[in-house]
Amino acid sequence: MMSETQVHTIARQMLDRHGGAAIAHAAQNALTCERKGQVEEANEWRHVKDAMKIMQGPHQS
Repeated sequence: MMSETQVHTIARQMLDRHGGAAIAHAAQNALTCERKGQVEEANEWRHVKDAMKIMQGPHQS
């Protein structure tokens, strides 16, 4: 299992690299892992996805 520091580092790198599509990439990675039976890895990708949502902050309309 990844540490919180690792989760946030990966989340930041993905946001820098993929911008607005980063959350979708993390969600897709989670689904891919889950289909392969890699439950722990899927949960880690979901954790990264949640961290990215927090980093982006609330949406304004």
